[in-house]
Amino acid sequence: MGQLDGKVAIVTGAAVGIGRGIAVAFGREGARVVVNYSKSLQEAEETARLVQAAGGQAMLTQADVSREDQVLAMVKQVLDSYGRIDVLVNNAGVTAHVPFEELDGLTEDVWDQLYAVNVKGTFFCCRAVEETMRRQGEGSIINVGSIAGLWPQGSSIAYCTSKAAVMHMSKCLAKVLGPEIRLNVIAPGFIDETRWNVGRPNLDQTRESAAKAAPLKRVGSPEDIAELALFLAAGGSFVTGAVFTADGGRTLT
Repeated sequence: MGQLDGKVAIVTGAAVGIGRGIAVAFGREGARVVVNYSKSLQEAEETARLVQAAGGQAMLTQADVSREDQVLAMVKQVLDSYGRIDVLVNNAGVTAHVPFEELDGLTEDVWDQLYAVNVKGTFFCCRAVEETMRRQGEGSIINVGSIAGLWPQGSSIAYCTSKAAVMHMSKCLAKVLGPEIRLNVIAPGFIDETRWNVGRPNLDQTRESAAKAAPLKRVGSPEDIAELALFLAAGGSFVTGAVFTADGGRTLT
């Protein structure tokens, strides 16, 4: 038996990268996985195929998490099909590559987009599943933050700030969603094999320096984050409001 047999899990931003890794890991453990995507239909279809190949069931749902009406429609679709939601992984996110010193590059549009998806979208999804998880008597929400929200380094000041907001908001929500719902955060460090690394300047150098600086001497993979997400989805019954840093120890240095 799998750890998630009979469970229904929504994974937002599941078309590629970390979201795909989590979706496949959940499928391998017997979950019915809701593969959410915004624009990347072909990639999401591939994720669904991989979930099924791993032994799970997959449902495709298109929703822009920054639009609450689309979030509510997604949740209704899942409940109409499965009747329950056991796990929500808020992985959908966007970034903007703006060097910290280029303050003029942080336009109002940049701030609005990052907060709309990363912060408001995460909140909309959490709120949308609250009623059904409380009615079931249990549920696990996993919000994907970033070590960029813990220390001043990342793709932009706006991105770092949005992820810091996600982590603090998660702690606030954890206070009020219990006892039925556990809510925790995973804060990944440098993760290879993600869309955000495509076209990233000096990628090989960044990967090498990140691995060298980490006590575990490597960068992370989507599977590393999926392993932690599985623990929080299937176990950790006395853990809520926690931020789990998954960076190979990079922030220790």
